[in-house]
Amino acid sequence: QVYLSYSNIAALTHLAGKPGWDTTKTLDNVKIWTHEEGAVLSLKVEMQVKVPSHVAFSLLSDFRLRQRWDRHFLTCEVLQAVSEEEKIYHVTAPPTTGHKPKDFVILVSQREPCRPREPYTVAVRSVTLRAAPPRPEFCRSEILCAGFQIYSQDSSSCTVCYFSQVTSGVMPYLAANLTGSSNSIEDTALECIKFLE
Repeated sequence: QVYLSYSNIAALTHLAGKPGWDTTKTLDNVKIWTHEEGAVLSLKVEMQVKVPSHVAFSLLSDFRLRQRWDRHFLTCEVLQAVSEEEKIYHVTAPPTTGHKPKDFVILVSQREPCRPREPYTVAVRSVTLRAAPPRPEFCRSEILCAGFQIYSQDSSSCTVCYFSQVTSGVMPYLAANLTGSSNSIEDTALECIKFLE
């Protein structure tokens, strides 16, 4: 478990630090980038939020609050509180046309910054848990690497960066988005800002 949580944080830090992100859309307080490497598409959404960074961190690290702003989360329950900083959740997501609803078993690792100017980190990855085997009514899907980095701007505002490495399981939610026929990434980002503020 120690290794898993370390590699969870390390994978997100590595993804965030990759060079070669391409800006795809810019709104007033939301910017969207993509990064392609082989078959893996990564997404970065940067949001300017008018709350202190520690407040954003506490709201974003509790995934049970996620369905209040992210309509891709139908339900979310804690399966295991591994430690103060690590929890394993079971999440269900709505079906895309012609498919069963998806479900995920995810490890969420949260870290406060060790030094000034370092971000707060909330890292997410799929794990397997004997107590939560795949269920026939859901299509079990995988999150390779996702999460948030939260940078303090001043005492009352912060920059929230959301990252996600997109696999084929998550692709249907994004395909319409990047071709411009849906605005769900922007809509979700704006809902997230509204929720945090």
